[in-house]
Amino acid sequence: MKAHHTPLRPMPTITSPSPSPVEYMRQALELAQKSTPKPTNYRVGALVVDATINTVLATGYTLECEGNTHAEQSCFIKLAREHNVSEEEVGAVLPEKAVLYTTMEPCSQRSVGNVPCVERILGLGKGREDGKGIKTVYVGVLEPDTFVRENTGRGRLEAAGIQVVLVEGEGLVQDILSVATAGHVRTDNDSATATGTA
Repeated sequence: MKAHHTPLRPMPTITSPSPSPVEYMRQALELAQKSTPKPTNYRVGALVVDATINTVLATGYTLECEGNTHAEQSCFIKLAREHNVSEEEVGAVLPEKAVLYTTMEPCSQRSVGNVPCVERILGLGKGREDGKGIKTVYVGVLEPDTFVRENTGRGRLEAAGIQVVLVEGEGLVQDILSVATAGHVRTDNDSATATGTA
């Protein structure tokens, strides 16, 4: 009698769970720590992530690239270089579900000659019919009023249809503000009010 062999069914693949928003924010915070402490800027870290496949596409931190660069700007500069496009054309190379993680709310104002991060983010999807661009921005804290009173970054992004999500995790706000403000001169009137409550 011949033995009958039933073909084995493929086993299901077990994948590790994707990083949580808190884990991505902690990665961005590690990047922020690479920025040199200065009294005139925040130390911020950022990641551009393909949310479909949970892959980090670019990382950046304050002053990483040449000039007075912000973390988000550093991400976009690096993506532009990688894909041999201008920074303004980065939206064309982003996957449909690209998201941005940044330890601090993107700026709405910069010193003369510098494009605010909000404008850079909005520019990635401007005039695009293919759905590309950043559709969600995860932030660790809202920008304190130290350099820009009443940052309108969050409101401008939301008005343009970009979801802004405040990432909450144990001790995250305190850790982000501690890193962000390293190098700042402290006064008795200072308080960490950037808890994300707007």
